[in-house]
Amino acid sequence: MTTLVTGSTGYLGGYVTAGLLARGERVFALVRARDPEHARARLWEGLQLHLDADGFHEAFAEGLLCPVLGDVRFPELGTNRHDAARLREADGIVHAAATLNRRSERACADVNLRGALAVCRLGQELPALRRVTWVSTVAVAGRRRDEVVREDEAVDWARSDFDPYARTKKFGEHLARELLPPGTLAVVRPSIVLGDSRFPDTTQFDMVRAFVRLGQVPLLPFDPDARLDIVPADFVGGATVALHLAPELAHDTYHLAAGRDAPRFVEITDALAQARGTRPPRFVPRLTRPCAAALGFLARTGPRTTRRLATLLDVFWPYLEWNVVFDHQRVVAETGLTPARFPDYCGGLFRYALEHDFRYPTRPLPAARTLEPAQ
Repeated sequence: MTTLVTGSTGYLGGYVTAGLLARGERVFALVRARDPEHARARLWEGLQLHLDADGFHEAFAEGLLCPVLGDVRFPELGTNRHDAARLREADGIVHAAATLNRRSERACADVNLRGALAVCRLGQELPALRRVTWVSTVAVAGRRRDEVVREDEAVDWARSDFDPYARTKKFGEHLARELLPPGTLAVVRPSIVLGDSRFPDTTQFDMVRAFVRLGQVPLLPFDPDARLDIVPADFVGGATVALHLAPELAHDTYHLAAGRDAPRFVEITDALAQARGTRPPRFVPRLTRPCAAALGFLARTGPRTTRRLATLLDVFWPYLEWNVVFDHQRVVAETGLTPARFPDYCGGLFRYALEHDFRYPTRPLPAARTLEPAQ
């Protein structure tokens, strides 16, 4: 197969791109860039978590990693005439591009809806299309509490949404189901994606920062037994690739989630405290509503020094208190993959984030090595 990957320079897109390359798949990587050199640099920035420089150069030299300059928001993905024609060679699409902006309706509509429509239009035109793997989110389930949600029960149009991100991703799924050729669509819905169970390095820090800050306060306004559906990126990337390349699928929608084994809040805070050598916080559930109101106020009107953290926590607050998990039996049955539990690997992730001040130490791409001629 040849797969077009949108969002290839993003966090999950990097996992998917690297996973497809590891399986020998040819990848057309859509990149917003000024020119081919800029595209190569952006891809290296996104893939160096997974590939060393030699492997990166080799993927280019063998024609497996093919950058395509474009923008998912525009017709024909904003590509030039040559690349638009080359995309017709693809028989698969992994649509991972999205904005995670949870406050701006405009930004979410611009990328998550315009992008969805452009990808659907392209899918209608590909002559040998086999599968479109659509990266959505469990947040399409909307506002819930104390539930285990299965795939076919998630979308309820009468239910209110958490934020513009969740709303536009739900509508994006709807566009895909309505417009893509029958039998080609596989929707994957990751839950909260945090870190990698194999190593502590990460390039995504927003949610990590929120957990670290929460772990530094003596009192937490949550139910200690509330479950948080958190999965590692290696599981999400591996499951997405496995489903995308599978010859046949039993379903058209899969939760890439922790399922009924999702950890309790207290398990996570205990693991964080152990990693940092501190005492775990106390939980005071009766403070949930007052703290939520205070965070919203600080996010809007607080001093600049506190507004950023308040905004970050305010955005993620519903995901921390809803005590909802998402059944994952489908993906486990079809791929054989199960996610590592967050408390088992979060200590290394949090130490890494603090040691690197919540920044990934991006390395410049060294020149490709040349072989010395034989003597």
